[in-house]
Amino acid sequence: MDLCRRNLAKAGLAATGLALAARATRAAQADTESAFPTRAIRLMIPFEPGGGTDIVGRAIAQKAGDALGQAVVVENRSGANGTIGADVVARAAPDGYYWCMFTASHSVNVTLQGKKQAYDLLKDFAPLIELAVQPYILVVRPGLPVNSVRELIDLARQKPNSITFGSSGVGGLIHLCGELLSTLAGIKLTHVPYKGGAQAMMDVMAGNIDMMFTSLNQSKSYIASGQLRLLAVTSPRRSPAMPNVPTMQEQGVNGYDVQSWYGLAVPARTPRPIVDELNATLNAVLKLPEIQKRLEADGSTPVGGTPEQFGGFLAAEVAKWRELIERAGIPIG
Repeated sequence: MDLCRRNLAKAGLAATGLALAARATRAAQADTESAFPTRAIRLMIPFEPGGGTDIVGRAIAQKAGDALGQAVVVENRSGANGTIGADVVARAAPDGYYWCMFTASHSVNVTLQGKKQAYDLLKDFAPLIELAVQPYILVVRPGLPVNSVRELIDLARQKPNSITFGSSGVGGLIHLCGELLSTLAGIKLTHVPYKGGAQAMMDVMAGNIDMMFTSLNQSKSYIASGQLRLLAVTSPRRSPAMPNVPTMQEQGVNGYDVQSWYGLAVPARTPRPIVDELNATLNAVLKLPEIQKRLEADGSTPVGGTPEQFGGFLAAEVAKWRELIERAGIPIG
């Protein structure tokens, strides 16, 4: 009996020790999370410096760093349409100190790159926030006898495959904009891929191809000079940057919704208190007048919201592009 009591006592002490150790660990984790951040944060922008994603990311990084009391240092690592840099963050420690800037291209990559993509966009990251959206616009060569999307669709139905649209390459968002128009309007357009969007735009103005989807910033001077004719924006609602330009949906293309977007995420399994703190900070940053002005100058509209909202948006984007890519027969890696 004495031996039994001694064993029970030892077991009790061991259990108590484990409980105290677990409690101490949880307390240490809580202290670490409540003290977050204690050092500089890195923001991966998986594209080259100087582009639209980089400009927006750097503006957000500066203000977020001010709010958090620690520098947010931008790191550019381009390649594979944003995949290489994102993979670095997917493999990082889930501690909130490494963020990744995502764009609409990443939701397309899921299907186009297939098994070549080393990470799972929807499983290997914890969404933080959707930062902003920016519609594309549809422009045509001045000599094309159409002044609206409805007239363009009518012409395409009269002459199947005769209307050409340019893009910056097969599988890019500009290409998918045209494929979505073909699908939703029930028309047949001929895709002409280029090595870059600038080359395609030059050929639209030269009359070598009929139309293309592009951004307002890249084309507004050509629109103003009459070298391009603007027909529509691709967002479901009119853009604050172009309030007088009708949407594709207004002109009869029901369900048409394509927008470029920016968002932030961290590695999966990042503690929820840290995710919530970063989300709250970034929502506050998006409300700063200087950030709103910076985004509006880019033709973008601030979004914000919860991590769950951004996660749901990501899943919907992946599903939308997968369906279109498969239906259009675009080659998958």
